[in-house]
Amino acid sequence: MSSVATAPARNVAILIFDEVEVLDFCGPFEVFSITGKRDNATPFNVYTVAESSRPVLARNALSVNPHYTINDCPRPDILIVPGGFGTRALLNHAPIIEWIAARAAEAELVLSVCTGSLLLAKAGLLEGLAATTHWGALDLLRELAPHTTVRSDQQYVDNGRILTSAGISAGIDLSLYVVAKLFGAAQAAETAHYMEYKHWKGPSA
Repeated sequence: MSSVATAPARNVAILIFDEVEVLDFCGPFEVFSITGKRDNATPFNVYTVAESSRPVLARNALSVNPHYTINDCPRPDILIVPGGFGTRALLNHAPIIEWIAARAAEAELVLSVCTGSLLLAKAGLLEGLAATTHWGALDLLRELAPHTTVRSDQQYVDNGRILTSAGISAGIDLSLYVVAKLFGAAQAAETAHYMEYKHWKGPSA
């Protein structure tokens, strides 16, 4: 486990799409973007990725300009797939599913937030693993991933390289957990303190 002050920057790619849940992607964006700032360190290079360069209309019509497209984004070390109602339209959209599968094969860690786990399931990434999702999509996850153990009682599930979280705000907890996984519990606590995220109680089993 390296120090946040000396760690080489990891690329963190956050997929965004129409009807993506805002906190699903903004919560992790905030966590990874501000980690290390009080030490004048930048351990994460965080950017958004969409299918095209046009503005993405997130939930409630929030317009977001992606940094990159799926065709020109830097290779991610950490891939984050958020959720929202927009995931349903992508379940049978081959360009995104194939992109997720290809980037996941290269990444150090793959995270899903909320119903982003449905896209991981469709890409074949949850086979034989444990996972969670938003409480309203647990049955759909079971349907899409019959060989996945669905955990309805956990805020996030760590399979080593593939990690999933429950709905919406749980993505903040998962992101802090990954900070702790990479840089230790003290760094995650520092990040949570900077954010005044008092819900964080430290990594859980």
